[in-house]
Amino acid sequence: MSELLPYRYLVVEGNIGAGKTTLCQMLERDYSARLILEQFTDNPFLPSFYEDRERFAFQVELFFMAERHRQLQDSLSQTSIFQQLTVGDYFFLKTLLFAKNNLKEDEYRLFSRLFSVLNTTFAKPDLLLYIHRPVEVLLSNIKKRARNYEQDIDAEYLLEIQTAYLEYFKTQDQIPVVIVDFGGTDFTTDEKQYSRILELLNKPYAPGTHYLSL
Repeated sequence: MSELLPYRYLVVEGNIGAGKTTLCQMLERDYSARLILEQFTDNPFLPSFYEDRERFAFQVELFFMAERHRQLQDSLSQTSIFQQLTVGDYFFLKTLLFAKNNLKEDEYRLFSRLFSVLNTTFAKPDLLLYIHRPVEVLLSNIKKRARNYEQDIDAEYLLEIQTAYLEYFKTQDQIPVVIVDFGGTDFTTDEKQYSRILELLNKPYAPGTHYLSL
């Protein structure tokens, strides 16, 4: 393991149940990183949204946007000579990707205007790692962690989210995006796979999208 990753701000992204938060926590442990985790459980509209997406989509997305903005503004404005790496399990543009997938056209137009105002204040990550997994693996992971409000998430919804991410990454040329096919790998118990992830993170990448596999 390298003593220090070649990045100051690393974002780990992925679909629901991909394992992004777990990987961020492992990187925090091994690199003494500052950790930014999305506080999704604080969203009071989330359980209702999974029961009736059309009715509660705007409320849930607006709350997420406000909370993500507040958290990132607070976290990224802080500096520490003792923590040279910041690791987060989401990037702010995720807000717009989910909103585009969930909102009606008129709601999305309004939402995107608000987003464009808020999105000007953050530094871009030095690297974005996207954990790609088959939908059946995501569904299995969601079932295992047994969050009541997530149990009605279906394969169609996960495929919609996956498509939104991948379509965006095709147009991304400002930061390095590394899409890694994790398959069904459990890197929390397989040390070789976790070491492989660290090897990938220790490499430099040019801006644009890179497709890799474990």
